[in-house]
Amino acid sequence: MTELDRALSSTLAVLQKVQPGDLDAPTPCASWDVRALINHFIDTARWWAGVVSGITEPTDADYTAGDFVAAYEESARIAAAAFEADGVLGRMIRLPFGEFPGAAARSMAALDQFAHGWDLARAIGYPVDLDPELATELLASARLAITDGFRGPDGQAPFGPIAPAPAGAGPADQLAAYLGRPV
Repeated sequence: MTELDRALSSTLAVLQKVQPGDLDAPTPCASWDVRALINHFIDTARWWAGVVSGITEPTDADYTAGDFVAAYEESARIAAAAFEADGVLGRMIRLPFGEFPGAAARSMAALDQFAHGWDLARAIGYPVDLDPELATELLASARLAITDGFRGPDGQAPFGPIAPAPAGAGPADQLAAYLGRPV
């Protein structure tokens, strides 16, 4: 199972715990409530697939108005299939912030999906010690790939300034702190 598959599965497990009353709850991403966060990561999975395949379908769908678990399962299948297509991992993929090998883009997609799964878990009071082995792998990659140029205020940059992780924090919390989330 690839790190993207594992990240999608981890986030799906958290999403399955969301109750209708959770949708207006705040998240560690100051500009999003749970509803906006869910809509974002469902749409982002589709966005990654579009970037890889060259077919983008912009949407302003409110996935939370319907069966958002089924919508995420579909988006996860679409994203995984796009990265599994022949030759994708070896070719260069153009992203808004540079051009990267397909394998690196898949790792970025995994980081994105896993981090938002952590955000969701934190927002709904679900345990945040998500897939410790994957979190450790993603943290190692993030430390190499995320420079200060990608950091800034919430809503203006992909990542916030590195936040302190409490002593004894698990790998998922350490990753979240590295990405700028309050832990």
